[in-house]
Amino acid sequence: MPAEARKRGRPTEAERARRRDDILDAAVRLLIADGYAQVTLDDVVAEARVTKRTIYAYFGDRTEIFLAAVERLRDRTLEQPARADTLEQLAAKIVFALHSDEAIGLHRLMIAEARTFPELAARFYQDGPRTYIAAIDARLPEPDAARAEALFALLLGEPHRQRLLGLRPAPTRAAAKAHARAVLAVV
Repeated sequence: MPAEARKRGRPTEAERARRRDDILDAAVRLLIADGYAQVTLDDVVAEARVTKRTIYAYFGDRTEIFLAAVERLRDRTLEQPARADTLEQLAAKIVFALHSDEAIGLHRLMIAEARTFPELAARFYQDGPRTYIAAIDARLPEPDAARAEALFALLLGEPHRQRLLGLRPAPTRAAAKAHARAVLAVV
């Protein structure tokens, strides 16, 4: 996807956000297609059509780019008005987001690279799944970390494994909501 021609001068906040997203989109495409160890900053520079200086200004290194992609997915899922969401609404958002092509690609990538990059795997878990579990815990009638973790596992469950294996497509919002509702009915 070619980047739009950039105007000269200091970018607006909206332009900076768009450029950041463009870089992350390019990096995610490369990382999912080629693997974490194989993708260099030069590859991201070429794909995003930016300078290396721009990459360093926004992110730093490849690790920070990967983690920024995980954080972006999380923030889009848990952002306002998510704090006011009911448990069922939050659960449906989590199912929809974490069963998406992007999330599945990042998850596959992390599984493949976890042994080689254990610190990255730990940060992925802390910045990704751990925050979803905390959000679920905050919506429970009485906070219970173990119950929140079990609920998160059920929200992913067998459909998520099938997505990881490429055996089923990403759910629609309606299907994600139905899956979340079914899980909550069981617990």
